[in-house]
Amino acid sequence: MSPANPPSLTSLVGKNRILLTVGAGGVGKTTTAAAIGVLAAKSARKSLVMTIDPAHRLAVSLGLRALDHEERVVPRQKMEEANLPHGFLHAMMLDRQRAFDDLIRRQAPDEASVQRVMANKLYRVLSTRLAGGEEYAAMEMLYALSNADRYDLLVLDTPPTANALDFLDAPQKMVNLMDSAVVRYFVKSYQESGRFSLRVLSLGAAFVFRRLSKFVGGGFLDDVAAFFGDFNHLLQGFRDRAAAVVKLLADKNTGFVIVTSPDPRAIDEAIGLHDRLVRSRMVPAAFVINRVHETDTLDLSTEEIAQLAVADGLAEDAAKRISPLLLASQEKLAVLARADRIQITRLTKHCGDTYPYVEIPFFDQDIHDVDGLIQISDYLGATVSAA
Repeated sequence: MSPANPPSLTSLVGKNRILLTVGAGGVGKTTTAAAIGVLAAKSARKSLVMTIDPAHRLAVSLGLRALDHEERVVPRQKMEEANLPHGFLHAMMLDRQRAFDDLIRRQAPDEASVQRVMANKLYRVLSTRLAGGEEYAAMEMLYALSNADRYDLLVLDTPPTANALDFLDAPQKMVNLMDSAVVRYFVKSYQESGRFSLRVLSLGAAFVFRRLSKFVGGGFLDDVAAFFGDFNHLLQGFRDRAAAVVKLLADKNTGFVIVTSPDPRAIDEAIGLHDRLVRSRMVPAAFVINRVHETDTLDLSTEEIAQLAVADGLAEDAAKRISPLLLASQEKLAVLARADRIQITRLTKHCGDTYPYVEIPFFDQDIHDVDGLIQISDYLGATVSAA
């Protein structure tokens, strides 16, 4: 295969409207997403970084007291201190409940329907605890922000799920849930009598629901019937929205930045993410490999290490004592660097040479401020080679 000329991350930030950071938990997705936002700000592109991470790392690194469902601009002082233009970098943290409430308000035919759905006990349970609800809310919010057209670039730090691409299936899963046979039983019952009734069910279903009512009570089943009866009017809107979200994710101006580390398990996950995206006709845009041990360690003897320590002001006796320890540390770093290179080569050979592969070195300290994000953005924006 002849070498390809993949776009740099800088060019992707310059042309894409949406970038999603995806990857296993703990590989630095949130920090990478924030650094991509900084990279956009350097080019005077107005960006919003949206996270689902409740640990508040993003808020701290951007100099914000807190993050919530509101779109917040990074403070002028922080941007000016970092020599970045003010007003071009924004951040928010998804509030799952508010995202669902906003969706109901958009889809419901009138305010009375909105109030009935929101007052229903089952709605509160589903909107806060339903498996996959957070992923669905993230996709819904991304779609709404894209249509609002307030930003040049939207960066989504995807949810920390067991399967990093669960959110791809979230819209259709939500539609399937609301359109299931069980839900149709409740809808039919509610539409015929305004409450839950065993009369409209088959004998088998009536038996099941009669037993169920003994455990949960008839009042709860009435709430369920009322909820799904009202929700039935919104179902077509949910179907249309799910199709629109899938179309948005597959758009040529949407890209997925696969974030990983050189850890073999993280590399396995990155390869799986790449393959799943390709099968789903989504666009892998780039790979970011965090915490890479650099290979340019010096090949020094204990005597040479001691001499350098003495030159730095350490007493000769102390330098001789610590030089074997420093040599062992140097050798360990070299081993780690070689192991990292093996895993990165495995990644690039599998995924091919059509993407940029950006390597971020292993830093001695965690990134906790805008200056640190600028440092990472410098690596993201550097010229990189393909596989």
